[in-house]
Amino acid sequence: MPRPRQALLTRQRIVDTAAELIDAEGLEAVSTRRLAAQLGVRGPSLYNHFPNKDAILDAVADEITADVDIDCFATHEWPEALLIWGRSYRAALAAHPHIVPHLARGPGRRPRALAMADAVYGGLVRAGWPPARATHIGALMRYLVAGSALGSFARGFASDPAIYVSSDYPHLGQAHRLAAHQREVDEGAFELGLEAVIKGLEITYEEVVVDTTHRFHGTTRSTGR
Repeated sequence: MPRPRQALLTRQRIVDTAAELIDAEGLEAVSTRRLAAQLGVRGPSLYNHFPNKDAILDAVADEITADVDIDCFATHEWPEALLIWGRSYRAALAAHPHIVPHLARGPGRRPRALAMADAVYGGLVRAGWPPARATHIGALMRYLVAGSALGSFARGFASDPAIYVSSDYPHLGQAHRLAAHQREVDEGAFELGLEAVIKGLEITYEEVVVDTTHRFHGTTRSTGR
């Protein structure tokens, strides 16, 4: 039989297979040997596309990052942009929570992750935030989003009501109900945190950016400069 014209192995097939494996079994399940077996090829074939396993994980993480909305920083004022970006970022990570520990290391050399960092930082600086503060805000938002996507507060409580019937836990009588409302609790907590952070940043913006600008212009007018 003639050999198939289409290549048996492609970069995208490797990334897709690795992503499926991570979603199903976690980061620990990924090895070049396991991936090769899943793809039906010999292990060394992977190295024609990626130098090592970390490069494959980077590619998976970057593909997930591509789903995050960063155009909002070019079309919205910074508070609304942070809201849109934060929600989009969490949705992308929550759909693939097992990749979060790798992704949380930072953008590294990943093109889409660097593009996201550039869009966030650039949007905040254009809005008047000092560069150091813009960096802090980007880091703060990443902590909030990654932490929310990585774990579930609600799932940390057992569904057995007997555990919480004790004088030691007088306020946890309904804690066994949390697990049944996991999505509602976790998303509600994230939304509360996101809105609180942005409202706090709006107050800081008034103090750091707006008031400083007003004082500068007032001094300039008074000195005639």
